[in-house]
Amino acid sequence: MFDEEITARAGELLALGLKHGVTVATVESCTGGLVGGALTAIAGSSALVMGGLITYANEAKIALAGVPADLLAAHGAVSEPVARAMAEGGRARLASSFAVAITGVAGPGGGSAGKPVGLVHFACAGPRGTRHRERRFGPLSRDEIRRLSVIEALDLLRETMPGEDA
Repeated sequence: MFDEEITARAGELLALGLKHGVTVATVESCTGGLVGGALTAIAGSSALVMGGLITYANEAKIALAGVPADLLAAHGAVSEPVARAMAEGGRARLASSFAVAITGVAGPGGGSAGKPVGLVHFACAGPRGTRHRERRFGPLSRDEIRRLSVIEALDLLRETMPGEDA
């Protein structure tokens, strides 16, 4: 179902999470659950994955992840503040050690001069705070932007989780 690159990353994340006894959650907009799907495609993932929220609509971001409506009004859904709020809200609501969030413009439409197709914001909330990353993948296909977003989200989650020295 997922390509080898995604499956390998998800497997490494599962092994690391099990080693350190942590849990993860996902809060996804433009990826529509693909990150959660990649993680749960790995046998044994139920020991790591607490759950996932697909918050495609702004109303879902507010209701499910607790993103403040005024934050959405001020910055728009595809923004650093909203990605951070999604990750922090998902972590709290799913009682997980870590939560990764993704919000972006996968295209082919929906972009603007300020927020072009291929712009994706990622955030990962954990015990030591929330990390953010912005990527501008460019005008690739919708499928490729979403695939690259899954990889980026898994990488950010891996970088935020405890390492081998923890």
